[in-house]
Amino acid sequence: MSHAILLMMGFGMQEMLILLLIVLVLFGGSRLPQLAKGLGESVRNFKKGIAEGSEEPKDK
Repeated sequence: MSHAILLMMGFGMQEMLILLLIVLVLFGGSRLPQLAKGLGESVRNFKKGIAEGSEEPKDK
């Protein structure tokens, strides 16, 4: 996410660091890449589904 979007959501740099530290403590350093990969795939599939849904003609 861009810095402007994070600021609009109310997240500053300190909040992001605290959140990252909490995630690191909860899941550990070894699981963090797996979680990031899963999140990336989920976002990619969501965007793909949105794009496919908008291409279909709407017959009523």
